[in-house]
Amino acid sequence: MTLNRYLEALTNTQTLEELWDMHCRKMDGYGFDRLLYGFTRYRNGPSLGDPDDFVILTNHPTTYAETFVSEGFYFHGPMVRWALDNEGACSWRVVADMIRTGNMTPSEAKVIQFNLSHKVHAGYTIGFKSISPRAKGGIALTARAEMHQDQVDALWERHGRDILVMNNVAHLKILTLPYTAPGRTLTRRQREALGWVGDGKTTQDIAVLMGLTPATVEKHLRLARAALNVETTAQAVLKAALQNQMFVLDA
Repeated sequence: MTLNRYLEALTNTQTLEELWDMHCRKMDGYGFDRLLYGFTRYRNGPSLGDPDDFVILTNHPTTYAETFVSEGFYFHGPMVRWALDNEGACSWRVVADMIRTGNMTPSEAKVIQFNLSHKVHAGYTIGFKSISPRAKGGIALTARAEMHQDQVDALWERHGRDILVMNNVAHLKILTLPYTAPGRTLTRRQREALGWVGDGKTTQDIAVLMGLTPATVEKHLRLARAALNVETTAQAVLKAALQNQMFVLDA
């Protein structure tokens, strides 16, 4: 598939599952068989916000992904930190240099050793451009276990620009698709009630529009706030909108 045809197919995907499967297969064709994508809209200084609010997509084995994300290894990963502070692509050769010189913190050394134990030792990291200081995304492209960084760098020299473009487009497309953290999916009624709030309707208005009692509308809004882990309905509307959970068509 040519680059243009791939980008056309990618931008026409309708779900994250479809997009991610397509993108993983495409990157595997270049030798990157394990990907880890992350995005947050809740960065605040050194904090990346609640991990439950991250958009995380990966095809790494569960044994790797759960530890790296759930146990907070990501926060001390040298390439994660690079992606947070930079835009564009970076070779993992910088990690090899850290190992060679010993220039790393104990936390960084722990993450590097963990990665090496899972054969995560060669690849590239891409930091995506953001216009908001609170939003940041990146993707780690891990090369096949038998590949060395010299091979990866040579591959990037030949195909890096195309790979960077494909990942940038995949990132932008991901931002348009609904995503919910496990256990935080809104029901149809909750989405509908939040949608009407977003349109400026009062509880009484929404009750009439949805054919419900005001008390039932308040119940849907309360459950929506709980599902999204926020305190106010205004926050729920904002988070649902950012996650593309509002104004979506049901199958």
